[in-house]
Amino acid sequence: MTEEGPGTGPDAESEFAAADIEAARVLFAQECRFIWAAATADQLPPLGLPEVAFAGRSNVGKSSLVNALTGRKTLARTSNTPGRTQELIFFDLGGRLQLVDLPGYGYAKVSKSKVQLWTDALFAYLRGRTTLQRVNLLVDARHGLKDSDLQAMDLFDRAALSYQLVLTKADKPKPTELAELIHATEAAIARRPAAHPTIRATSSLTGQGIPELRAELTRFAV
Repeated sequence: MTEEGPGTGPDAESEFAAADIEAARVLFAQECRFIWAAATADQLPPLGLPEVAFAGRSNVGKSSLVNALTGRKTLARTSNTPGRTQELIFFDLGGRLQLVDLPGYGYAKVSKSKVQLWTDALFAYLRGRTTLQRVNLLVDARHGLKDSDLQAMDLFDRAALSYQLVLTKADKPKPTELAELIHATEAAIARRPAAHPTIRATSSLTGQGIPELRAELTRFAV
């Protein structure tokens, strides 16, 4: 896997110093272990380390991105079946940071009551988690923002919860198409108060944008 690529666009240079990239690489190479799973609001773990979460539509590539960030193939579950991840999954990264894989939203081949259960757990987590430092909102670079993504951003804005848009599968569009999508996405979040202004373009397959995203998230580690 090559780890070359942009932070915001096909030709952008990394805004991080080499030392920051290396420190982030070292952190994400540490032991990363599963510590908790919560399917309902009352199952959420006690507060502890700073947390960064990964949200997005079903099948957007959340688990693949977590695996790519940590350099592992099977840390987070991956599936071609949308809606398979139905719990909030917590990982401890080197005793310094917790990574949280959130249930995919948008659609799932399960009962409405089951969807409601984990939706309630997700909202309870987002609204009341004081250790939550950043939500990475993943968007498929092949499709751009969908209505469900906009609804998620509305929720984050109301909760004054810091979030950053991360494009996944950025190796799929042509460079010009990716650049256009990044500009369109920047315009879409320009007036959203809780949105981080930088769009991260990543590929779990090629490693594009992975070092920069690691460096971004390392800022929240203890």
